[in-house]
Amino acid sequence: MIKLLLVTPDQESFRDFTVALIKNDDVEMSWAATGQEGLTILSETPVDLVIVDDSVGDMTGIEFMKKLLSINPMINCAAVSPLSHEAFHEASEGLGVLAQLPVAPGKPDAENLLKHLKDLKNLLNAKI
Repeated sequence: MIKLLLVTPDQESFRDFTVALIKNDDVEMSWAATGQEGLTILSETPVDLVIVDDSVGDMTGIEFMKKLLSINPMINCAAVSPLSHEAFHEASEGLGVLAQLPVAPGKPDAENLLKHLKDLKNLLNAKI
């Protein structure tokens, strides 16, 4: 089972994205409306991937990811950002971001992210 946490105050913007993710039988998704709520959940419950919106009400997505490092520096994280790829890379460097997502991500973004996560998990689980 792949456990995901979506941190956003605006679930509606993620409707197509979340529908595409949860249609998979091996995906379990939960939601946090604020950054602090997300950090609390993550300090108590392991997840495979955190998806964080650009703004989560009480902090920016980048601020959330910085705080997340102190809770679990090994967690996979995808972040929504309107920044260019280069500007996002500069802003998130060192935060271990798995992927940048566009504002209001859709079904193709969900499918690509899930494939990327599964590929990563398969690499980590491979026997050498």
